[in-house]
Amino acid sequence: MIVDCWAYLVQRYCISYDNIKVNSRILCIFGIQPQTYIKLKYLIPICLLILACTPQQKEIAQWRGPERNGIYPETRLSQEWPTDGPELVLKIEGIGKGHSQPIVSENKIFITGINTGAKDYLSAYDLDGNLMWKSAYGEAWDKTYPESRGTPTIEDDRVYLIGGQGKLVCLDANNGDIIWQQDPMKDFKGSRMWFGFAESVLLNDQYALYLTGGKETTVVAYDKITGELGWKSEPAGGQKPYASALLIERGELQIALFQTSEGPVGINASNGDVLWKYNTAQFHDEKGMGEAANTPLYHEGDFFVTYGNGQPGTLFSLSDDGRSISLKWKNPDLDTHHGGLVLFDGVIYGSTMIDNSSGNWAAVDWETGETMWEEEWHTKGSIVSADGMLYCYEEKRGHVALVQPDRNKMNIISTFRITDGSGPHWAHPAIYDGKLYMRHGDVVIVYELRD
Repeated sequence: MIVDCWAYLVQRYCISYDNIKVNSRILCIFGIQPQTYIKLKYLIPICLLILACTPQQKEIAQWRGPERNGIYPETRLSQEWPTDGPELVLKIEGIGKGHSQPIVSENKIFITGINTGAKDYLSAYDLDGNLMWKSAYGEAWDKTYPESRGTPTIEDDRVYLIGGQGKLVCLDANNGDIIWQQDPMKDFKGSRMWFGFAESVLLNDQYALYLTGGKETTVVAYDKITGELGWKSEPAGGQKPYASALLIERGELQIALFQTSEGPVGINASNGDVLWKYNTAQFHDEKGMGEAANTPLYHEGDFFVTYGNGQPGTLFSLSDDGRSISLKWKNPDLDTHHGGLVLFDGVIYGSTMIDNSSGNWAAVDWETGETMWEEEWHTKGSIVSADGMLYCYEEKRGHVALVQPDRNKMNIISTFRITDGSGPHWAHPAIYDGKLYMRHGDVVIVYELRD
């Protein structure tokens, strides 16, 4: 191993003992004594050797981008599209029915779907759309809207998924083999809401975390390498809805922010202690109470949650040590159903909910909770952001809009429409390496976003 690393350094940095020669007069000009240099000439290669041989943790590829906030770290993207939309560069058909997001990691496209029978499948394609492997990972959801839901979470060579019947599975990203699996809902008598399982697995440094709901526990954590149970929290109340959780660093704590049907819950991600909870269901006066389906937004000690169905959006402030929260404001307009939200330059952007099939688009000030604008554009839908622009995807007929963030209006720059696929347009857009990945039913469509 050491020999290999040294060979790498020689090739990468052109380092060798013979070519490190410096005139002693030049050294003295810079205040470096020759004796010191003799020590440094051996120390520097050793330090570089250690750096080169130290394993670097890969970025997690996951739901709604690296930070789960809907923002993709892309640059040099087109700020306007042709009339018929950006260039279509790839279409993959027959991926299976589903609403999960495409994930791109290590030059592979990962996508879930239900093809035949009652199984959820994870498929991996190369960037040219060729199927590399396909693996069944669990029983599919078989009731209302029987499509795959949860988006893969990928770290190193492992893929984490929650199946349609609630099983937690870890697969090998190279071939789809199952490494380990658990059934938390069965093992801990979990309690879910009506429409099944849509959660995407949250990882921290050690664990894969899972919301069960119910009376025995609320969140459980499994060693992400072995699948062994690490801890289970005390019950915090409420059922398991559909939202994916968020990891927050505050004070000395790493907090897993989950949402139950009763409201947000903060869990110490290292040991499962329930730090705080808040009953937002008290603000709800319509049907569908507690159907959380949006990952919270977090920024500088505050977080925003919205449950939809007429329940107001709420912003909470964390204490400096992260062990308590307080309600900062409520907003009755931004009651996003399941399309996600984006925070850009102090403004929250997303869609509102009039009923299950209709809604508007809105912008709300992060600090004050004031609604800046609410406008009609087709109907509600999902939203992500990259390179200073918003990408809005309405869910009824598949119109996609490139939107300039604006505190005063919905400033639409360009639009086009997704016509491939079938069913509701519920899958959120994703952006990787300058390309827009759209999923509609059993089709993935990829567009070039760079000129």
